[in-house]
Amino acid sequence: MSCIEIVLIGQASKIDLFIIKSLMEKFILLAVFGIAMAHLEGVVVVYLRKIFGIENSQTNNDLLKKFSKQYIFIEQTREVATIVMLVVLAVMLGTTWLDRIIVFLWTFAFWDLFYYLSLYILIKWPPKLTTIDVLFLIPRPWIAPVWVPIGISSITIITIIILHLTSIL
Repeated sequence: MSCIEIVLIGQASKIDLFIIKSLMEKFILLAVFGIAMAHLEGVVVVYLRKIFGIENSQTNNDLLKKFSKQYIFIEQTREVATIVMLVVLAVMLGTTWLDRIIVFLWTFAFWDLFYYLSLYILIKWPPKLTTIDVLFLIPRPWIAPVWVPIGISSITIITIIILHLTSIL
């Protein structure tokens, strides 16, 4: 092996490390973005629960029953806006369709996971992982225990980390 080949291999290693560091920074910032979105949404839910008088309720399903059709529609537009923000972020940062999907799923998973953590920190809700929640209203209400989105988000984050560590992505 010539000296030039050794230098080139050394440079390639430095470039690989730079790419890995850059990728890690990108995913850390996306996680921070998702966490910030989660807290913002958690704060909105705290206010809604207070306004509708269900602060100590076991389930957000009670909140859904108190909403008029007009407020349900308004909430659906908020959900669409949230998804649009995540899609725009993914399109801006992703270089391929697979990369965009990964960016979307990663950020969505942090948003979803930390939404429940934020609510628990703010108002000690949900009291249990089996507490029933309204997950989405689009196209119609998705109702499930909170362990379902927490589990899916956790699995998503772990899967993306494993795939990146094994260089599949």
